[in-house]
Amino acid sequence: GIGGIMRALRTIPVMKAFADDMEEVCPDAWFLNYTNPMAMLTGYMLRYTPVKTVGLCHSVQVCSNGLLKAVGLEPKRPIKEKIAGINHMAFLLEIEDADGNDLYPEIKRRAKEKNATEKHHDMVRFDYIDKFGYYCTESSEHNAEYNPLFIKSKYPEMIEKFNIPLDEYPRRCVNQIAGWKKEWEDIMQGGEITHDRTGEYASYIMEAIVENKPYEIGGNIINHGCIENLPDDACVEVPCLVNGDGIHPCHVGRLPVQLAAMNMTNINVQLMTIEAAVTKKKEAIYQAAMLDPHTAAELNMDDIVAMCDDLIEAHGDWLPKFN
Repeated sequence: GIGGIMRALRTIPVMKAFADDMEEVCPDAWFLNYTNPMAMLTGYMLRYTPVKTVGLCHSVQVCSNGLLKAVGLEPKRPIKEKIAGINHMAFLLEIEDADGNDLYPEIKRRAKEKNATEKHHDMVRFDYIDKFGYYCTESSEHNAEYNPLFIKSKYPEMIEKFNIPLDEYPRRCVNQIAGWKKEWEDIMQGGEITHDRTGEYASYIMEAIVENKPYEIGGNIINHGCIENLPDDACVEVPCLVNGDGIHPCHVGRLPVQLAAMNMTNINVQLMTIEAAVTKKKEAIYQAAMLDPHTAAELNMDDIVAMCDDLIEAHGDWLPKFN
């Protein structure tokens, strides 16, 4: 959305500064990007700097297990899965149990029944399963922002119907800041720090590259044909093999047409925002906002231009000068 566009425009200059330093002092190092908006920042780094970059999100690792838990399925493991698309809108394309049985038919049945009978935190994504046929990697409250279908001023009752917590992210930030403060206080009082390894990809990537231990991740990279029906210069999220030679994206093939179409609605915005950051043209910012599905569903073009101008002015020195 418009927030992601503006955040990219103020963060890309910071990324460029990192890239300039790395090019000078460690040109062979990998840049592991956890910063949002993921596709815009990673796409910029990979297309406009020489730094080896991969974008890392938290959603892919927990996608299948979270879905199975939510619908109450406990299949024989290990689970076989295939996930691809763009960051925050990658799709669980295949999910099978250890014996090769397709789990989707039962998942679809249970998800539809759960949406019809109870309020829960994942109603938007379960509606995706029903209407588009596949589960999406990113949370329901976040995913509702990526399309014009759920958060609509004309239909405010949909917020309640799909249990969309519009204040979820600010509330999470408040809780995180409070948690960091308590952690700091505990460390200062007791001086003890634990180092339990989590499921986050970064340390495993380092281990795989340094010790040549093959490891698979879901990484954000430039498409270059990995997903055949998405643009070549789009930043996509696909399975990647990591080993001593680096990070190697895997060929996925074609996404189902409806999923590629959903991805394109956001890829358009991502590519235009990167264009704005590189060219410093204000009209490219306007165009990125006009192409955003949710923004365009709520505002006309004149309102979008006025909103962008207000946001540019409010950012002040946080943004470079646009012509």
